[in-house]
Amino acid sequence: MTIPPAEFSRLVPLARLASGSCRRRIAAQPGERRALAARFGLVALDRLEADVVLRRRAGGIVLLEAALEAEFVQSCVVTLEPVRNTVAERFALRYGRSEAAEADLISAAEEATFEPLAGDAIDIGEAVAQELSLQLPLFPRLAGAAIEADAENGPPRVKPVG
Repeated sequence: MTIPPAEFSRLVPLARLASGSCRRRIAAQPGERRALAARFGLVALDRLEADVVLRRRAGGIVLLEAALEAEFVQSCVVTLEPVRNTVAERFALRYGRSEAAEADLISAAEEATFEPLAGDAIDIGEAVAQELSLQLPLFPRLAGAAIEADAENGPPRVKPVG
């Protein structure tokens, strides 16, 4: 069974880390942004960029450190009108074989989530996309949007913005 590539795939072969580290600046192209917007239920994903560094660690661990920036549009949970938002976030992940996870527990002070390493490459684009999904507001709301409840006059009504 073949697994389809991720919408924002940027594979870095582990062989590129022979010298110890690798730095990449990645940016999602328009088609990739549209596919990610559909995946995450966004109205639009206007920008997704990241600076990513991969470093070899002892015990077969690879540390990914990244800074991502994104501009996107979601639907307001009250009015369904578009809500513009941005994210600028730093994150880290540790990659390794499952047996390396146990040996690396002691050095987990870096507080980076452990990801099992399968194959001979790390998809830094997918790592950035997954982190973006974790940073998206769960209940985007326009400033001033509210639902008014009036027990005497029936069901709740949406209070207009402004």
